[in-house]
Amino acid sequence: MRKQFYLYFFTVLLAASVAGCTAPRSVIHSGKVTPKGQFKAGFNMGGNIASEPLAQLDDITEAAVDAIANKEEVEYSEQIDVASKALMAYALDPVGTTFDFYLRYGVAERVDVGYKYATGVHVFDAMYQFMGPTGTPENPGVGDWYGSVGLQYSGQSSGIFDKLYLDKLIPVLEFSATRRDIVIPLVFSKSFGPEEEIGNISFGPVYNHTFIKYGFDPNRIVKDAAGEKVHVDGVFAKKNFPSFGLFVNGKIGFKFLYVLPSLTMYYQNYGTYDFLEGKQFDFSGVTVIPSIGLQANFGGGRGGRTR
Repeated sequence: MRKQFYLYFFTVLLAASVAGCTAPRSVIHSGKVTPKGQFKAGFNMGGNIASEPLAQLDDITEAAVDAIANKEEVEYSEQIDVASKALMAYALDPVGTTFDFYLRYGVAERVDVGYKYATGVHVFDAMYQFMGPTGTPENPGVGDWYGSVGLQYSGQSSGIFDKLYLDKLIPVLEFSATRRDIVIPLVFSKSFGPEEEIGNISFGPVYNHTFIKYGFDPNRIVKDAAGEKVHVDGVFAKKNFPSFGLFVNGKIGFKFLYVLPSLTMYYQNYGTYDFLEGKQFDFSGVTVIPSIGLQANFGGGRGGRTR
């Protein structure tokens, strides 16, 4: 029966891997790391709801995008600025569904490492447990509160536009963007049952830092210069910005199968960005990331009965 469950579980993981479009910044960790020698595998689905890109997308319609994209030569206008801002805002914080699957392993008594894949986005992380016992339900330690700190790295390219009508603007504005994210969560959790046998509730602050390299190289956009049409110069730049957030998540189940609901919220001042024709625009906003997932534990683990 258990082998049949594992086969079904991994089939769902493979099917889920074809969806998703946003680098995962939700926090689903517990304060208790994966016990030494034990594996965890799972998948999450949710959404990245960011106020700034939604506001920018509200300013440009799909019809306006088609009108720009269908022209061989485009005259520079305010509409180009609106389209450029929408692309930039979306690259800074992509709005859309999230779907990822992951695998974690306990490499030491208080340390586990993980890999997560979300449709082209590769995520690597590690967690260190500084508080609470490190046992297993079969060999529990003393205490039911845990604390850990983590470090997560992910990278993403402008392929984030593939599932949005804005991708039609890419050939016109020749927009490209590459982003790297570092996430540092501080996690505290309260166990339900010995060593989280039936679940937990976790919460804490999270810090994210994004590094983005972007550019506009528009060879189809022209402007009038003394009665003559000339191409608009491109723009290339690097920026970085911090994000500050809070999260709460839970784990509900028994022994080897759990449901994981989660809610993470960030505020970020993305900063000031250079655009075509010397224009500059500021961006800031709030991001809400709800998710729900399924997790399975594998292996007996070799946790000790430490405090």
